[in-house]
Amino acid sequence: MSKPPIRLSVLDQSPVIYGHSARDAIAATVDLAQLTDALGYTRYWCAEHHGLRGVSNPAPEVMIARVASATKHLRVGSGGVMLPYYSPFKLAEQFRLLEALFPNRIDLGVGRAPGGDMRTAQAVAMGDYNRGDIFPQQVQELIWHLTGTLPSDHPAYGVLLQPEIDTKPELWVLGSSDFGGALAARLGIRFAFAHFINPHVGHIVAQQYRTDFESNYDARPYSAAAVFVIAADTEAEARRYEAAVDLRRVQMALGTNGPIPTVEQGEAHVYTERDQAIVMRERPRSIIGTPESVAEQMHALKDRFVADELIVLTVAPSYKARLRSYELLAEAFALPSPASSTSATTSSACPA
Repeated sequence: MSKPPIRLSVLDQSPVIYGHSARDAIAATVDLAQLTDALGYTRYWCAEHHGLRGVSNPAPEVMIARVASATKHLRVGSGGVMLPYYSPFKLAEQFRLLEALFPNRIDLGVGRAPGGDMRTAQAVAMGDYNRGDIFPQQVQELIWHLTGTLPSDHPAYGVLLQPEIDTKPELWVLGSSDFGGALAARLGIRFAFAHFINPHVGHIVAQQYRTDFESNYDARPYSAAAVFVIAADTEAEARRYEAAVDLRRVQMALGTNGPIPTVEQGEAHVYTERDQAIVMRERPRSIIGTPESVAEQMHALKDRFVADELIVLTVAPSYKARLRSYELLAEAFALPSPASSTSATTSSACPA
């Protein structure tokens, strides 16, 4: 019996793989966006990070403009903007401008994590990083700004928010705990749970979000699960990729600030007992295997979450492997290709 179709989307951290530069990583982002645009993926999200050598996008709002201009069908957005750093008014202006440039294609996903360590967070925020303490109020203000419903006693009441347009971006809360789900439900907006960060409780949070949802910005609940996936042509190839992912997990757990490891580095690493414990703890955050195996696990995860779509994060040990993974997933899920997917876009010469 065939399974119902699933919407697949992309979460891109613009990873910098060992032996490559940040320019290579940014070029690879554009190439992946163009490929997934042609393959029938639903949306393409750019993540915000600061001070990390393994990822290269500190400004999703800038990358969104580049990706949207290089594609034709994808919704493009932030996954997410780290809202505690910013003024809700300024963020509303930025994403209204993006929505004016690319009508009905822009998503504004917001989170409260720092996207880096605390010292970096203080540098980004000029020493005034609020650690997400006022995040709920900031999200509420975003809704007011984007819908023109500021209370009359708000300091910005009556201030013109440009550009004045008749559409608005989709608004999402991103989270990895019950905090984000509860907030999204209370404010009536879309919710994406980061299974790739917390693989244990997301289905409970997502189901509670649907139960508690109150119509507001959106009329009905809509949720996604963001999952780390690498699909490979063979099981042997998948295990080689997993070796590189295992090494990256160990590096992150031990605070090593470096580029994404290659297969060769992963296979050459000699694991201590502590390293092995980290690997065993972290592996549930990833789905790595052949297309058939990966698709089966993703279908099960979607059912558990009662998710409307799955957002796929793939940090592979080469850019070619990342492109191939998204191709294999599109085939495994029989994604419908857009009618004009062959329309010309300029290649940015993706590195190996």
